[in-house]
Amino acid sequence: MAKTQEIVVVGCGRLGSLLASYLSNEGHNVVIVDAREAAFDQLSAEFSGFTVVGDATEMAILEQSRINRADCLLAVTDQDNINLMVAQVARTMFEVSTVIARVYDPTREAIYKEFGIDTISPTQLSADALLNILHQSPLVMP
Repeated sequence: MAKTQEIVVVGCGRLGSLLASYLSNEGHNVVIVDAREAAFDQLSAEFSGFTVVGDATEMAILEQSRINRADCLLAVTDQDNINLMVAQVARTMFEVSTVIARVYDPTREAIYKEFGIDTISPTQLSADALLNILHQSPLVMP
């Protein structure tokens, strides 16, 4: 991401706040949405973007986040259904070019792919990393 982009992050938990802070520090225009105003306390002191309090599955909240100008949407709440719904709306209704969603249930990734949504599955990433470590080290039997 060389040029400044308009980025909407949905979900201001540990991952969302980290991403929003990092992207803001890189000089991107970031809007972060969360249903809980207290969630924004997790943003870094250097965060220079905007915050929107509300349910991102509501069209008015997405419009308030300036999704119509977004180059990228990151749906990273802890709920797969919300991430899928928001990502699908971003892709189909607002034609956001880059849409990435966190999905905990790896069996749901195919659904996201049907809508042209890239995914990151912490469950799958963790399983892959653990298996990789396991395969690299000899099993110790008691």
